[in-house]
Amino acid sequence: MRAADSWQDYELIDATGKNRLERWGKTILIRPDPQVVWKNDPASPLWQKADAVYHRSSKGGGSWENRRPLPAKWKIGWNGLTLIVSPTGFKHTGVFPEQAVNWAWYQKAIAAAGRPIRVLNLFGYTGGATLACLAAGASVTHVDASKGMVAWARENAAASGLADRPCRWIVDDCGKFVAREIRRGSRYDAVIMDPPSYGRGPGGEIWKLEENIYDLIVQCAGVLSEKPLFFAVNSYTEGLSPAVMQYILQTTLCPVYGGATACDEIGLPVSATGGVVPCGATALWQEG
Repeated sequence: MRAADSWQDYELIDATGKNRLERWGKTILIRPDPQVVWKNDPASPLWQKADAVYHRSSKGGGSWENRRPLPAKWKIGWNGLTLIVSPTGFKHTGVFPEQAVNWAWYQKAIAAAGRPIRVLNLFGYTGGATLACLAAGASVTHVDASKGMVAWARENAAASGLADRPCRWIVDDCGKFVAREIRRGSRYDAVIMDPPSYGRGPGGEIWKLEENIYDLIVQCAGVLSEKPLFFAVNSYTEGLSPAVMQYILQTTLCPVYGGATACDEIGLPVSATGGVVPCGATALWQEG
């Protein structure tokens, strides 16, 4: 497992009983995590000092209980970037901190390429990967179907001093956007995708990642340049093995471009115990 251990402003303090105890800057939050199935006694006294707790509802969703007054949003930093944190519905904060291990990987690959790199970031959310690639010198096309998430990503870019970097901010269905890019002949040297596990389209169609991931990867391979640098697929779907995603990348990209593939779980180190909580998986293809 690759652990996101490069944070200063984020810390997974402890984890037990399907909950995480986290520090976001100076703010301490308790959030549910279904992966935390162990029931060890709490290893940190800070459980009692949390500023806010997210409670799940038996009817779905949930709500935040603020134990102390909190700002609607605040900022944290990672490797020179500034990210805006804001507790939202469905327990989220606008940052998936485990992805920092991938952000660092993208930056290293772009810096080592020695040539201009065009990145397509699909399902880009609030832009962590986009900012990392921009800071490394790449140009980026950031795509997300949510207007609010794209606006949040642009705020993060401005807060990070990257507003003038070459980035296209696109509010669109990712599959439809890629199809148009293929027709237009647009090409990218790197693709990053972080698709949802489940969703519904505007026509009521159901999206399940494990049933659609192959077609999505094959489609996105159609926008790769003649000399692509990397292709990254992230998943939070528990039923989708990272080895499955790696196999798809290997059989789709290696016969055309050569290169090598890898996959692994990604996670967050727990300060109180020294363990690592798994938080998802990534499969990677990289040029040879």
